[in-house]
Amino acid sequence: MPSKRRYVSPLREQAAARTRALILGQATELFAEHGYGRVTVADIASAAGVASKTVFASVGSKSDILNRIVDQGVIASGYEQAMEDLLALRTPESVLKALAHGTRMGNEGQFAVHEAIHKALPVHENGEALWERATAAYRDALRAAAHHLHHLTPPPSHSVKETADLLWYWFGPTGWRTLVVENGWSWERAEEVLYRTSVATLR
Repeated sequence: MPSKRRYVSPLREQAAARTRALILGQATELFAEHGYGRVTVADIASAAGVASKTVFASVGSKSDILNRIVDQGVIASGYEQAMEDLLALRTPESVLKALAHGTRMGNEGQFAVHEAIHKALPVHENGEALWERATAAYRDALRAAAHHLHHLTPPPSHSVKETADLLWYWFGPTGWRTLVVENGWSWERAEEVLYRTSVATLR
């Protein structure tokens, strides 16, 4: 006899998805506020209002949770559409302005995710690989922006690699965190100064 296909309830699947989203959201906030090393699965379960076994069954271990947070952060950044729009711009100033604003919105909108990752790096069992996963697409986007700048008039006076390095220095997550978190700048002020600095240096 043919085996019976397991019935999957759409409502049950929706409830499970909501539970996963709740757990990940609470874990992100806890990691960002207290640091990955100081937060336990029991803490996450308590914040989400579920049992610890539900966390393990729904999302996995604490390390699994952080990996999911990283993956969701990359998807939520919307970098692909932003880069498509940026590569259509035809002046260096407009490209740099779009980079300043786009990376500002990404870092501001994903602030808790970035803080969760940043605070996890010193204690995570494989922090270097975690950082690479979290920033690979970001770096690739800025490299593409550097190549695009070198096809515009006037091109930057630096090499393509140096241009990409400078874009990462100004518009990468560390640059934004240094100004906003460590030095208390507003996001708006940081965007304005980083834009003007990039134009003055690359012109």
